[in-house]
Amino acid sequence: MTERQLSIILAVVYEYIKTGEPAGSRTIVKKYIKGLSPATIRNEMADLEELGYFYQPHSSSGRLPTARAYRVYVDSVTSRARNHLHADDIRREILGSRSGIEDLLTHVTHLMARLTNCVAVAAVPALENAEIQHIDLILMGGNNVLALIVLKGGLVHHSQFSLPYDVDQRTLEDLSRMINTFAAGHSWNDVREMLYQYVSSGLSEAETSCRDAIRELDKFLTERNYRFFSSGARQILDLPHFQTLSRIQAVLNLLEQEKPLARMIEKCKDTKALKISLGEENETEGMEDNAMILIPARPRQQKAVLGLIGPLRMDYERSISVLESVADALDEDSSGR
Repeated sequence: MTERQLSIILAVVYEYIKTGEPAGSRTIVKKYIKGLSPATIRNEMADLEELGYFYQPHSSSGRLPTARAYRVYVDSVTSRARNHLHADDIRREILGSRSGIEDLLTHVTHLMARLTNCVAVAAVPALENAEIQHIDLILMGGNNVLALIVLKGGLVHHSQFSLPYDVDQRTLEDLSRMINTFAAGHSWNDVREMLYQYVSSGLSEAETSCRDAIRELDKFLTERNYRFFSSGARQILDLPHFQTLSRIQAVLNLLEQEKPLARMIEKCKDTKALKISLGEENETEGMEDNAMILIPARPRQQKAVLGLIGPLRMDYERSISVLESVADALDEDSSGR
């Protein structure tokens, strides 16, 4: 690709992001690349269309960017220094919050959605190394048990499971009490084996049920579970891109099913960099016309991932700036505690 072709791709993408209209050669010459004739630009645009960077919605119209052109544009944005929009306001809002992590991440997703007009998500992954504050086991009837797990910072997880044998509430209360004796202030990894030993020696009459209960808790706490927070799904209905039913359904399905989103987040949580998926780079069916930006963060000293979901015609510079500002503020919030 020549430098001229790169400049044309960046100009067409930027023009479409800002106006929502196809970019013609005269527009490119007038606003972005001066000193060349419209005819020269038209020829270059025709070549780039053959290479898969542009398409024409109508034979007489200007060009629109494909996902391939967006990738060139996004790589250009992420390779250069950026001004962090609203960084001071974001920092003040986050550092001024003294709520628990659930309220904090709820607030953060509302803030990101408001500033970007995208769907904002946050996820706190993998519970096994998180510090446990309290666990309750509640009999729901028969052999069905509800586990409520409160982590340090106030994050609450719950899971319902069935035991192979009937168990009474008193046994579950004894087990809950012992779990809390061992677990409070420690990670699940640190207390798992101690609990198994206690069940074997101290609760012999209900050993099988209690071991199964611990096994179910272990499964819940060590599998790839995430607590998700999201905001902005309603406001994107006003965007022209989401007037097509299939596009809004794809985003809603991604939020509701959670597993595809969890797979994407799993690839991002241990990195230090932005991860941007465009069009067909998204693994989820129906997301071919959408983009997702993810970034790792550490709210309240816990690993987390923040993200934005929107159309391919997303304002990437603004969205990336907001995400990075929020992540930086959360990191500063954690280091100051």
